[in-house]
Amino acid sequence: MNYNNQPVCIKDLECIAKTAMPSGAWGYYDSGANDEQTKYDNMNAFDNYRLHPRMLRDVSTISTETTVLGKKVRTPLGVAPCAMHKLAHSDGEAATSRAASKNGSIMILSTYSTTSLEKVIAQGDGSTQYWMQLYVYQDRKVSEKLVRRAEKAGFSALVLTVDAPMLGRRLVDARNKFNPPTHLHLENFMEPEVVNDANGYVSDLARSASETFGATFGANGDQSLSWENGISWLKSITTLPIIVKGILTAEDTQLAIAHGCAGVIVSNHGGRQLDGALATIDALPQVVEAAGDKIEVYMDGGV
Repeated sequence: MNYNNQPVCIKDLECIAKTAMPSGAWGYYDSGANDEQTKYDNMNAFDNYRLHPRMLRDVSTISTETTVLGKKVRTPLGVAPCAMHKLAHSDGEAATSRAASKNGSIMILSTYSTTSLEKVIAQGDGSTQYWMQLYVYQDRKVSEKLVRRAEKAGFSALVLTVDAPMLGRRLVDARNKFNPPTHLHLENFMEPEVVNDANGYVSDLARSASETFGATFGANGDQSLSWENGISWLKSITTLPIIVKGILTAEDTQLAIAHGCAGVIVSNHGGRQLDGALATIDALPQVVEAAGDKIEVYMDGGV
């Protein structure tokens, strides 16, 4: 099939990106962990479900509007957190933010963004919900500083990723010997007065994305994090709603309710963490049943 850079669907965008992006960057975005079973299960599981359409309904006036955390949104689709958007385009997360705002969506910003959280939310129209994705590090002051910045900037919720006590083994990245380009920086780990200077900043003031990622993720994450010591700590430093990302079972949904979380995201990290975990749409029914009307449920993976 010939793609002429005029995509008409998401699949077209993927095909164009594969040819336009450096192989290492494309591999980082596209790969799953180990044999990529869960990555493909996420997509293939949708083939097991069929629509049951009803006919002769008045569709002259329709709306996709719904409420999320008590606030109206124009669409039930949101932007899941993904690191380093500038691997794909120089506008990076700022462009993603503009698109989310234009379409009345929600944007969850990755901690490992290549655009500062302040710059990202500034692209919104004031009505868009922005949530901040968060990891908890051994030095919890690092995580707390990110929380404080997100609060000050106007983010309305925190999304705690809980399925990454260590980095998944991604064979494609290993084969490509992938490291982010040295000109990219993870701006949420830079001082806001530096990174948000209207005149820009010189690269000497920042470690590269690769250096920052290596200094914070993996062994530097808090591998002792638990329901008891994690959620309670986070609730002690913020009043923002806490959404737990990485839930796949009814049991963990019940624990999220018990610990006062506002929502759960049914997610397996796009198949990039524990290969062999069940597809998210297959996990969704048990999570929704356990949630009842006590907690909101969202889902990513394979969509």
